[in-house]
Parts: sequence; structure tokens; C-alpha cells
Amino acid sequence: MNAVLASVMGHWFAENGRELPWRTPETTAWGVLVSEVMSQQTPVARVAPIWTEWMGRWPTPADFADAPAADVLRAWGRLGYPRRALRLHECAKAVVERHGGVIPDDVDALLALPGIGTYTARAVAVFAYRQRHPVVDTNVRRVVARWAHAKPDAGHATTTADLRDAEALLPSEPEEAARLSVALMELGALVCTARSPRCGDCPIARDCGFLASGESLPEGPSRKPQRYHGTTRYVRGQIMALLREAEHPVARVAIDGVWHETARREEALSGLISDGLVDALPGDRFALPS
Repeated sequence: MNAVLASVMGHWFAENGRELPWRTPETTAWGVLVSEVMSQQTPVARVAPIWTEWMGRWPTPADFADAPAADVLRAWGRLGYPRRALRLHECAKAVVERHGGVIPDDVDALLALPGIGTYTARAVAVFAYRQRHPVVDTNVRRVVARWAHAKPDAGHATTTADLRDAEALLPSEPEEAARLSVALMELGALVCTARSPRCGDCPIARDCGFLASGESLPEGPSRKPQRYHGTTRYVRGQIMALLREAEHPVARVAIDGVWHETARREEALSGLISDGLVDALPGDRFALPS
């Protein structure tokens, strides 16, 4: 069954998979790692142009490890969650120090790097090195929940059971398993979507447990959308945008202009300083980290 599933999904992916810049044959393991970190909680359409610029500027971990932190944060732009950029910077330095500038192909070695979690470590091992490991994100969990367990959706976080379920679907041959992993992820992103699945376009619909059940998806989103404008994260983003665009340290009066609520603004600024994303300088001035 696994070989059949891999074959069907492999053909579907070859015809329907998106042409993302990091899916080209010449993409290195470093390029795959950067794409995975950038794509966390960020749509790939926003990631693609920044990834392309990033790889042109820093094509290897050693190139990136030598970059000033301020340049890193400016290049990160509005991808969101800029702490990811600094963690990736730390990761590149560790790769240079521990692995001679080569991204390791071992999952445990990848997990030992700064900022690399279970998903990212397995994604690099599978997508860059074509190994056999379950790679489980929100899309894969949703596909497996519907197809294998006749459930309308999966939980909000990846569990050991999710990894076990995904691994059970993989064929034994590593290259086939890697191809199935990316195909399942793409199916969840393009066809087996959260609220409006296109079951008529699904290559494995006839064996889908949820479709066979005749049940309908619950109406409305599975989680209530969170307000963003005016939150501390929003104000943090406004402060970071101001500092990225500034050629020199910025005075507090300029920081005060990004948001009218003093308490919210101060919370955002102090958090950025604590996270190492902003330097507080003499004279009540602020800048990206030196």
C-alpha cells in the first residue's frame, strides 16, 4: 500500500507541485534550512523573494556567520518573528564551528544546533539529504487525520502519534519516502486545505476515510482568529521597521511616534531589547544590534 501511495502522490506532485526557488536541484542543504526557518508561520509567497536575495548574498553558512547582526535583521525585513533571524545566525556560527561550515545530515546533529527543532531537523534531512523520516507540519497532520483516521482535522501541535502515523505511510526506500513527504505536505497546502478542501482534485480521495464517512467539516475556523493590529507583536514590528530603515541610531521621540499607548510601546521596546533585537544606546537612543 505504501508503494502505491508513494507512486500516486509522486506523479501528482510532479504535475502539480509549486515551483518554489528552494526546490531546484542545485539548492544546498543550507538553502533548504533557510527556507524552512523563513517559512515558519509565514506564507511561502512572502518568503520566496527574500530567500532568493538572501541566498545570493549569503550562499553558505560561513558567509552568513560573518554577517553583522544589523544586516541580518535588515535583510529579514517584514517576514515576522525576527528572533528567528538571530537564531539562524547563531545556527550558522555553530555549523562553522562544529561541522566545518557544512550542514550535517544527521537528525540528532541538526537538533543540537541553535534554533533547530524536531520539524526543521527532519525537514533538512529529508528534503536536502533525501532520507527516510516523517516530516510533519500542519498540512501533513491534516491530510493524515482525514485520509487515515476519518477525522475532520488534526490537533494544533505535532505529537509523537502524528510522527508515528506519518512514518507508517512512508515506503522503505529513502528517495521514495522523501518524495512522498513533500507531496503530502503540498497536498495539504493546495488541495486538502483546512476549510475548503477540493476533494474532486485529490489523487487519493477514493481511499480517504473522512470523505467516505460523509461527514461535513465544522463551519467556521477551527480557532478564533487573533487580533493583530495594536498588539504588542504589532508594535514590535513597527519599531523594528523604523530601525531597519534608519541609517543612524534613533531617538526615543521617534520610537514614541510608532504607537500612541505608552504602556504597550514600552512593553514592545523592552521586549525587543531583552531578545537582543535592539540595542539601547547612551543618550536614550536605539539601534539594531551591533
